[in-house]
Amino acid sequence: MTQDEQKRQAAAAALEALRPKLGRGVVLGIGTGSTTNCFIDALAALKGHFDGAVASSVASAERLARHGIPVLTLKESGRLSLYIDGADEADPNLALIKGGGAALTREKIVAGAAETFYCLVDESKCVEVLGTFPLPLEYIELAEAPLVRALEALGGQAVRRPGVLTDNGHPLLDVRGLAMTDPEALEKEINQWPGVVCNGLFALRRADQLFVAGASGVTVRARP
Repeated sequence: MTQDEQKRQAAAAALEALRPKLGRGVVLGIGTGSTTNCFIDALAALKGHFDGAVASSVASAERLARHGIPVLTLKESGRLSLYIDGADEADPNLALIKGGGAALTREKIVAGAAETFYCLVDESKCVEVLGTFPLPLEYIELAEAPLVRALEALGGQAVRRPGVLTDNGHPLLDVRGLAMTDPEALEKEINQWPGVVCNGLFALRRADQLFVAGASGVTVRARP
């Protein structure tokens, strides 16, 4: 089974878990990336069974709209019933690294507005300790040099992602080499630094259920 097939399989499993929760008054939060795109495409078949969706990126909003799914703002939606997204890495406690698609800040905002977070991954994304995938960090450009030095002091090596600005108009650093045995503490520390908009650790708002697609099918892991 290819990785793309696994992504579609995870999306289909999440959709089946979601189906009984749909109804009038339900607004979904929708993330960004290739796995989420599979979910949006599958969700189109149920577009009349819920009120709409809040998207974490312009790309996801456009894809939802093409399928005829109403796209709302958080001001219009209120509290979201469910947030659905992928991840670049997931640990056994369902803490995540996200931001490979450069939408980490909006993803964290929309995830934080949802009662439940479904995360969809293929089995290659599951790790014992986060950190093989570089940690994305969205920042205000003036702060780049001090942030690089602060990350180096923690043992990290930060490189600006070339040619990329987020939907918020900010650059990204990709950081390798950070120790992530306590991802909650690291997320808190980095987010306090002046100039940081958001970092890609989702440990304070981790997934509630992780849908993992592999060669033998999809398994669902619940938050400990």
